[in-house]
Amino acid sequence: MAGNSKRQGAVRKGASKKGATVGSGGQARRALAPKGPTPKATERTGHPAARRAAAAAKREAAGRRPATGPSRTGKPSGKAPKDSGELVIGRNSVLEALEAGIPASALFVAERIDSDDRVREALKYCAQHGIPLLEAPRAELDKMTQRALHQGLVLQVPPYEYAHADDLLARAGRQAPLVVALDGVTDPRNLGAVLRSAEAFGAHGVLIPERRAAGMTAGAWKTAAGAAARLPVARCTNLTRALVAYQKAGLMVAALDGEGDVAIGDLELAPEPLVLVVGAEGKGVSRLVSEAADVRVRIPMPGATESLNAGVAAGIALYEIARRRSS
Repeated sequence: MAGNSKRQGAVRKGASKKGATVGSGGQARRALAPKGPTPKATERTGHPAARRAAAAAKREAAGRRPATGPSRTGKPSGKAPKDSGELVIGRNSVLEALEAGIPASALFVAERIDSDDRVREALKYCAQHGIPLLEAPRAELDKMTQRALHQGLVLQVPPYEYAHADDLLARAGRQAPLVVALDGVTDPRNLGAVLRSAEAFGAHGVLIPERRAAGMTAGAWKTAAGAAARLPVARCTNLTRALVAYQKAGLMVAALDGEGDVAIGDLELAPEPLVLVVGAEGKGVSRLVSEAADVRVRIPMPGATESLNAGVAAGIALYEIARRRSS
């Protein structure tokens, strides 16, 4: 129509410089080309697994220096590794732990600490026994103890090295083995008290399960009053299986039970190779342990008290066993 050629958009513009635009014409073929197998997570930049692998490689290259040990600047890092044991904090607790003979790997002392008799005694003990002294800012000690009241003294106790159950029998030598096994005792002070009685009455070791039981903490060391350094503690994954293994090795198993059939003073098996099992106060030994035992023994109590804690009960029973063995 005349005059329409002047209307905007009536005339098609020429082809673009890029050529025809209808269809892909093979332009997207390169995008469809295979890119190879998907790389591992540890090889992907920015992936959490890759970051963890890089951090592990960096630690290995640095020699895996302990986080709580002296750094290159001579100061602690403020973070304790999982296998570094435990920390004893506070002036009274640190001094009592040192005097009890608890093995220590280092004593951290706050910078510009206000010294008193406890601090001086702790420093003197460490100097005499070769325990490293590390000076640290209070902020670092706050990190290590999670802001507990440390009073400027923090003692690092290394992890306890448990023996194997068979080591307790080997320690007996030509004597009839006597082993004390604890079932469900969760208080470290009871464990320490049992250790003290077991060492005093001639036992060859103490056996504890790995789970749901007290371990050799600083509290157990303090209650044992040095006996933990002379008597080994073994740990097993399953107490019932360990007792059955002892039975196959020729030992008899006697379980302390308030309703036991035999009074501990009348136990004729006392001079023989024996395992004495002590349970927690109130609950006693578990059903499986009781069924695995060869005999259940009781402590006669004419008074109104119904039960004794594990430390006291083990002491009484071990005294009676030692008396029969000596006679």
